[in-house]
Amino acid sequence: MNELQIGEHDVLSTLRPDSLIGALVYLAVFVIVAMLLSRGLRGAVHAVLTRHAHIDRTTIIFTQQLASAFIWIVMLILYAHLIPVLRAMGTALLAGASIASVVIGLAAQSTLGNLVAGVAITIYRPFRLGDTLQMASPTGTEIGTVEMISLGYTTLRTPDGRLVVLPNSVAASQVMINLSQTFTPWQMSITIRISREADLEAVRRLAVSVAAEAVGEKAVAGCFLTRMDAASAVLELRLQAPDAASRDSLRSRLLAALVRRFAQAGLDVAPEPASFC
Repeated sequence: MNELQIGEHDVLSTLRPDSLIGALVYLAVFVIVAMLLSRGLRGAVHAVLTRHAHIDRTTIIFTQQLASAFIWIVMLILYAHLIPVLRAMGTALLAGASIASVVIGLAAQSTLGNLVAGVAITIYRPFRLGDTLQMASPTGTEIGTVEMISLGYTTLRTPDGRLVVLPNSVAASQVMINLSQTFTPWQMSITIRISREADLEAVRRLAVSVAAEAVGEKAVAGCFLTRMDAASAVLELRLQAPDAASRDSLRSRLLAALVRRFAQAGLDVAPEPASFC
């Protein structure tokens, strides 16, 4: 019994916060707790966004990022308060905290500015996730869809697949045009030139039918007569591709399908056979 009590005493003395092994064990415990809380918070946010599509995703995700940062800060403070060496060091450094905060503030003013701007974007919501924005960049005017708003940066994806990363301070201060209601980022068109003697209504219906088979009826804007001269008529088939990556392959498939279907329908009327571009 005495040996068991002595062994228990040794374990407890080893795990004291003022010992090296104890400090490392408590550090591992605090890190695991912080990771579990952060993961649980992310899971809860994901569940809320999945069940309630009407909730503002921008505000929820930004709040989750702030809450995760707050969890790690609280765990760090509690750990520093538990370990005597760190608590004594904190007391010794308290006198220089004001000077250190000024130095850190000056050194990290751009980072802090991005954080404050991110909070302002979340509160005032000039744009949200999924909005299409037009803004000025070093390469000229860019148009992109908002993919992510983090604590420091806003990320947009352009129609050709490029990522534009904006500091939140820039995103909050520069003038942007929100094109969400009018801009279709993956819009494409195919020009159809055919003999004026052809049945233009039949041409229009066939072109729309071929496009609808490829991308669905909702993505097809229509086929419109844009020009007519003495020998030929020009129509424009307008539709929206699913994304930038598939736009070129979709155009290739549509051109092949239009050539084949026009030939089968006998719409290649001399002297102006149908052509597509």
